[in-house]
Amino acid sequence: MEHLLDVRDLSITYLNKSRNVQAVRHVNFTIDKGDSLGLVGESGSGKSTLAMGMLRILPQESIQMTGSALFMGKDLVTISDEEMNKLRWKEIAIVFQKAMNSLSPVHRIGTQIEDIYHVHEPKATKKEIHDRTMELLKLVNMPERVYKLYPHEMSGGMLQRVAIVISLLHNPKLLVFDEATTALDVVTQGQILEEVVQMEKTIEMTRIMITHDMSVVASSCKKVAVMYAGELVEIGLVRDVLKNPLHPYTQGLMSSFPSLTGEKKQLRAIPGFLPDLSDPPKGCAFASRCPHCTAQCMAQKPTLRDMPDGRRVACHLVGGNEA
Repeated sequence: MEHLLDVRDLSITYLNKSRNVQAVRHVNFTIDKGDSLGLVGESGSGKSTLAMGMLRILPQESIQMTGSALFMGKDLVTISDEEMNKLRWKEIAIVFQKAMNSLSPVHRIGTQIEDIYHVHEPKATKKEIHDRTMELLKLVNMPERVYKLYPHEMSGGMLQRVAIVISLLHNPKLLVFDEATTALDVVTQGQILEEVVQMEKTIEMTRIMITHDMSVVASSCKKVAVMYAGELVEIGLVRDVLKNPLHPYTQGLMSSFPSLTGEKKQLRAIPGFLPDLSDPPKGCAFASRCPHCTAQCMAQKPTLRDMPDGRRVACHLVGGNEA
């Protein structure tokens, strides 16, 4: 089966005169058409860098990117800027945490959508754009009058829905949400996530949901990838990983988060800090914070292993087959 996105040995390093930071290190994963993948991990784990690197929206003079990210047969790492510009927003789109802040305060929503639409479809008529926008506004439960409103006449939740509408204008094959609901209240966040899940049943959409909130992944994704210090440490179906986490870091994340099913539990923080990625540890990146650390963990880096239930885990203490 051909994957929609096939990421192989992808590494991204921020270049600096004093020290280079290895923000993403040898990441491998695939996404099939129709998948919804939650990418989770604490702040600084490399989630956003991974997404923005693949979309080529990081300053190219300040990073070094190696490996490959094959999207519909094209390598996002090596294709020309011209080819990438044709793909970005049309075939791959992203919704940022505060995407609403990118809207002009002095122009109506409809005017801004028309300008954005014309970047990829310069010959599109006003009626075509209006009809497409009305269709998408309905998908995210927004009234048609939004088209004529100014941003200041709308709430934060409405503006974030507008950002989602803009990202869907050209019906992209892959949509990335980068902490897109984090700044919203819990009720609005829940509504938007529910709308996103319903949208996927209506239109052909494959999604990557970047978040530090396990409840977002549990309620809106089929698969989850756990990232720590620039590396993937566990990836599999949400029902398997969140119910029975195998990697000590995933276990720590679940212990520090309230129960997803409502029962009372004592929350426990993960001790210590992320390692300095300008000088990554030789062995397992999580070793210094892991309660089960062994000498092997300190000396040898674990690789992702295939588990009987189909997930993959990078831990010396978890049995499995080499991937």
